Amino acid sequence: MALLASCAQAPSALQQIRARGELRVVTLNLPTCYYLGAQGPEGLEYDLASRFAAQLGVRLKIYTVPNEAGIRSELASGHADIAAAQLTDAASWWRAGQAAAPYAQIPQLVVYRRDEPQPRDTLQLESARLAVRAGSPQEQLLARMRQILAPHLTWVETAPSSADPLEDVDSGQARYAIVDARTYSYAHHLYPDIRVGFTLPEKRPIQWIVRRGQTDVLQAVNSFFHVEETSADLAHLMQRDSGDASSFQYEELRLFQVSLTQRLPHYRAWFEQAAAQYGLDWRLLAAIGFQESRWDPQASSPNGAVGVMMLTSNTAQAMDIKNRADPRQSIFAGARYLAEVRSMVPTHIPEPDRTWFTLAAYNVGFGHVEDARIIAQTLGKNPDSWADVSKELPKLAEPRWFTRAKCGYAQGWQPVEYVEHVRQFMQLLEWQPDDGVPHVTVADAEPSSSSSDNGG
Repeated sequence: MALLASCAQAPSALQQIRARGELRVVTLNLPTCYYLGAQGPEGLEYDLASRFAAQLGVRLKIYTVPNEAGIRSELASGHADIAAAQLTDAASWWRAGQAAAPYAQIPQLVVYRRDEPQPRDTLQLESARLAVRAGSPQEQLLARMRQILAPHLTWVETAPSSADPLEDVDSGQARYAIVDARTYSYAHHLYPDIRVGFTLPEKRPIQWIVRRGQTDVLQAVNSFFHVEETSADLAHLMQRDSGDASSFQYEELRLFQVSLTQRLPHYRAWFEQAAAQYGLDWRLLAAIGFQESRWDPQASSPNGAVGVMMLTSNTAQAMDIKNRADPRQSIFAGARYLAEVRSMVPTHIPEPDRTWFTLAAYNVGFGHVEDARIIAQTLGKNPDSWADVSKELPKLAEPRWFTRAKCGYAQGWQPVEYVEHVRQFMQLLEWQPDDGVPHVTVADAEPSSSSSDNGG
C-alpha cells in the first residue's frame, strides 16, 4: 500500500485551486487595476480576474499590496496564484513567476504642460528634464531608447508609490513625462493643464504573472485571454474600464424637458410614495433617477447596474428586491438605499450640505467621502462644508493621497460631477409648476402601458 501511495500523482496547481474553491490574485490599488467603487470592487484587472475565476468555477480572492515588490513577494511565497496589475515581464519577475502572453499593448505618451512648446519627437527629450516613475516599465523603455536612439537621454526618477510623474510636469519640476495611455485617461481629470505631445513608437505589453511552477494555470490563463480577445469581450472591458467620462452636456437639458412629459408621469407617483416613506424629497429622488437612467426601466450599464435607479445585483439583494427592471421595485429600493446612505452622514452637518454629501456617498461610497473629509481637515479646511470637501475629493485619485486613505483609490472627480448634475436636475424639477409634470395613476404606471419606456 505504501508503494502504491508513493506512485500516486500529486494534484496539479489547477486541481489544487479547484479543490480549495478559491483563486488568489494579488494586485495594486490603482484605477487601472482594482479599487472600491460605490457598490463594490471595480477596475479592469478585477473584472478580468472575476471572469477567469468564474470560468474555473471557483470564487475570487483578490487583494492589494503597496507595490510591485510586494507582488513578487506574494508570488514567491505561494500566497498568490496570479499577479494581475498591468504588469510587463522583466528579469525582476523571473524568480517569482512566469509571464502569460500579453493581452494588450498600451501606447506610451509623452506629456507636457499646455503653456510649454509641444514636443514632437524623441530627440527633444534629450535636452529636457524628463520625469518617470522609478522601477517602472517606462523607465525600462527609456533605457532601451538611450541605447538605440538617444545616447544622451537622462531622466528624473519619481518615487514608485508616493508621487506621480504628471504632478512633476504640472508643477514645473519636470518638462515632460512618459505615461501609459490608460493611466493618462484617468490622470487628465486631475491635471487639466497636461497635454499629450506625441506617442512613442514602442507600446508596452501588459500581462498576468503566474506563480512559478504552475504550468497548467499558465496554460489556462493563456487560453482564457485567447477566448476573450476572439470574442471581443476584452476590447469591450478595456473600453469600459477607462477614465474617460463624458462631461455634462446641455443637450441633456433638452432631453430632460422632453422626459418630463413623456416618461416622468408614469413614475412620479412612485417617486412621491417612496420619498415619503423614507423621509426624502421626491424631486431629489427623481433627479437621481434621471441622472442614473433617464427614467428608463430598461436601462443598463457596463458594470451590470439595471433599471430606473441603476442598481447592481448586490445592492438589489441588500435592498431585498427581486426584479431590478421593475420600475416600482427599483424606485423604492433606490429610496431605501439613499436613506441608508444619508443615515451615515453626520447629523451635525447642516443642509443643504448634508444632502450633497449624501449624493456623493451614493455615487462613490461613504468611505471615500469620509477620506476626503479627513483630507480637507488635514489641510485646514472645513470637513462639514461641501464646497471645501468637493475640492479635495479629486485628490483620492492622486497616489500621495490615496495611498494614505483608508478606502484607497477613488475617481474622486466623478462624485463632484454627479452632485452638480443631480442638483441641476432637481432645480429644474423645483422650477416646474405643480401641474407642469402631469400624473398618471399608479395602476396605469406599469411598464407595459407606456411606449415611452422603450426610449420615448
